[in-house]
Amino acid sequence: MRGPTAINKYAVAAFLTLFCSAVTAHSETAGLERYFDELADPDYPGWARAQSDIERAWSRSGSPAMDLLLKRGTEALDTGDLDAAIEHLTALTDHAPDFPEGWNARATAFFVAGRYGPALSDIAQTLRLEPRHWGALNGLGMILDDMEQPERALAAYRASFALNPHQQDVKDAIDRLEKALAGVAL
Repeated sequence: MRGPTAINKYAVAAFLTLFCSAVTAHSETAGLERYFDELADPDYPGWARAQSDIERAWSRSGSPAMDLLLKRGTEALDTGDLDAAIEHLTALTDHAPDFPEGWNARATAFFVAGRYGPALSDIAQTLRLEPRHWGALNGLGMILDDMEQPERALAAYRASFALNPHQQDVKDAIDRLEKALAGVAL
């Protein structure tokens, strides 16, 4: 099994940090169905607004203290202090276990640290809490891709792309894996 390259690790970290927010409770996502429908339409001209509205709702923890832990964790991740990032984000998941963004952000930190097992576990928790989390699905695809599981990676990328077809990096990964798998079938 090959390990993640530095570029892949930081690319997924940047992507997940930028696009992966989460929902605190059903009340935070109530009324967002329209935005998910708009986002899923590849021809909808207001998709960027719909994506932004979803991400804004996903980022609400409902607690200033939890928001501070998330901020400190993501700042530590951005500066490359993975131990501090994991520490802050672990405190967040301990104190707010129903807040998907804590799990998702910690999954990113674990991925960047090359700790795929804990990253996969946190992605699973994120998706249990918010199954429409296209960023977590993209992160899952990246991990499975790095672990040389192309069929499973392709399935994760396709699920992410179905939710948000405006992700060029995901489209590129799908195209690359489809070509590689078609070549294997020949």
